[in-house]
Amino acid sequence: MQQFGALKNFYQNNSQHIKGVGTPLFVLAVLAMVILPMPPFLLDTLFSFNITLSMIVLLVAVYTKRPLEFAAFPTILLVATLLRLGLNIASTRVVLLNGHEGPDAAGNVIEAFGSVVIGGNYTVGLVVFAILIIINFVVITKGAGRISEVTARFTLDAMPGKQMAIDADLNSGLISQEEAKTRRKDVTREADFYGSMDGASKFVKGDAIAGILILLINLIGGFIIGMVQHNLSFGQAVEVYTLLSIGDGLAAQIPALLLSVATAIVITRENDEKELSEQMNLQLVSNPRILIIAAGILFIMGIVPGMPHFAFLSMALVLAVMAYLRIKTIKAEATTSVVKAEQSAQAKALEPAQKEIGWDDVHQVDTIGLEVGYRLIPMVDKTQGGELLARIKGVRKKLSQELGFLVPAVHIRDNLDLGPNQYRITLMGVTFGAADIRPEWEMAINPGQVFGELKGEKTQDPAFGLEAVWIRAEEREHAQTMGYTVVDSATVIATHLSQILTNNAAQLLGHEEGQQLLDLLAKQTPKLSEALVPDTLNLATVVKVLQNLLAEGVPVRDFRTIAQTLVEYGAKSQDTDVLTAATRIALRRLIVQEAAGGMDELPVITLAPELEQMLHQSMQASGNEGAGIEPNMAEKIQQGLQQAHQRQEMNGQPSVLLTSGILRTTLSRFVRNTIPGMHVLSYQEVPDDKQIRIVSSIGQ
Repeated sequence: MQQFGALKNFYQNNSQHIKGVGTPLFVLAVLAMVILPMPPFLLDTLFSFNITLSMIVLLVAVYTKRPLEFAAFPTILLVATLLRLGLNIASTRVVLLNGHEGPDAAGNVIEAFGSVVIGGNYTVGLVVFAILIIINFVVITKGAGRISEVTARFTLDAMPGKQMAIDADLNSGLISQEEAKTRRKDVTREADFYGSMDGASKFVKGDAIAGILILLINLIGGFIIGMVQHNLSFGQAVEVYTLLSIGDGLAAQIPALLLSVATAIVITRENDEKELSEQMNLQLVSNPRILIIAAGILFIMGIVPGMPHFAFLSMALVLAVMAYLRIKTIKAEATTSVVKAEQSAQAKALEPAQKEIGWDDVHQVDTIGLEVGYRLIPMVDKTQGGELLARIKGVRKKLSQELGFLVPAVHIRDNLDLGPNQYRITLMGVTFGAADIRPEWEMAINPGQVFGELKGEKTQDPAFGLEAVWIRAEEREHAQTMGYTVVDSATVIATHLSQILTNNAAQLLGHEEGQQLLDLLAKQTPKLSEALVPDTLNLATVVKVLQNLLAEGVPVRDFRTIAQTLVEYGAKSQDTDVLTAATRIALRRLIVQEAAGGMDELPVITLAPELEQMLHQSMQASGNEGAGIEPNMAEKIQQGLQQAHQRQEMNGQPSVLLTSGILRTTLSRFVRNTIPGMHVLSYQEVPDDKQIRIVSSIGQ
């Protein structure tokens, strides 16, 4: 008992080490089969083990619900292939060394397989073996290999989409963090599995080819050895070595065929939580109409004279019985569904009536919205030290002072549909900008001239599209010494928001903001306010003129001058374009200052007189609409303006297009989206004391 207890303690203490020696021992055993001669009884044992292993693998493949549940299959396939090849080498050695002693010289398993298949006729045995090899190699192995290759390729291509779907479900709250980790792991395991299956199928294909070659080698080698070395007659050599070679080939190829079938079953399985038999039952015999039609066809074939009546009529009867049972099952399921539906309806009828919806359930879109992912929430939370709220408040204050009206408040909320580090800026519910940022990192922006490259995550400045790099906070000074402009994440969002609001200021000013401007004007000059609205113009017309000015980058800070101009020209015309042009002339000093700063001389780009004349005629022919510019002419004008604009930017000077008042509105709309940063002025909008210098003439 003491010895048994000691042995038990030794096993418990060394169980982990013992478990890990199985694979090395197997590899050494295969090498031993290749190198050392083996007695026939050991060959019988190993051939029996090989067949047993193949049967178990096939049954596991059949009863596995999902391919990933049998993730070790590629490795098992490789191990079984190595075992079979080792047995082939060992059996070949025994057949060639001892085959002259008789059919049982290589063991009982090889003798039995050879005798059963040959049946006294060696030609039949060779034909049966050849057919078996063709079935395994041409049909099963080739098809499974092709499916493995295609499935592996499609699985790898679908990985990014699956990962994005998991992130979307996680962000929307449909799954937890642990479930997301599990699903990501499954996606990775699925890609690894099908990639391994693609490689393992090549082993199966090579094994089938090896079976053909080994049979030929055994036959040819046996004939030569039997007749030359052991003085057997040709008939005796054919009898002995054909039986042994075919028996050896069958003992190896039947397990190979089982593994090939298992490979095909696993690789063609649908990734569903159902067994193979259940899937076939649901998808093959679920429709009784198909069974009835098939039974009818078999019945007709069975009553035709000369046909095997019993075989066809019995199969027709079996299908008819299956169809009857299936119809009965469908009716029972339908009855159960009706009962459940009635019970559900009764339960809903007993539930208290829901409250009628009202206008409180209707949510209006925010004028300005900022949506952030869950990792950016600390940036907008004051309790967590977030600075973004203060930055946004500063942006609103600065823009309100520059534009001349109060910019609406920014509504900030978290959005689980966004990525963890993503934010989105919306105006009137429409997305105008979005980007991914790194909250703990800082953005080093390349302003155009730097003295080296930084190590980090390359990106783009979301506000202006400049090249940038995300760097750690401790690398800030190093980046600045190299010429980079370094800003934190809160500044990145605030700058992006400021740029979008500046470019879309016209959408921010509505009737409410227009009325507030009128109220402020009424406090300072009440008579002017009354003369403007409602005596001369209505509020909608005033708001439209203000929006036109903002759309062209003209602030409305000097609302008193705007109001005086509208009162003066409003009595003559209600056309907002005409009123906008008159207002621009009144604000010409402010407009030139916004375009060129305090330069004494204004550099301008002009159109050639012939081109202006052609544009005048084109607009008159089209009813003074901008659509009257011919496409070819518009393309040439755009190219010329872009080249001139780029030259001005490279020289560090403002880009100003000077044209007639008739063309100014049309050309302003023309270049607004195609050449951002170019100002379009009319001759009347240049102050009398401002000197101009023509730097380029388009059309000459």
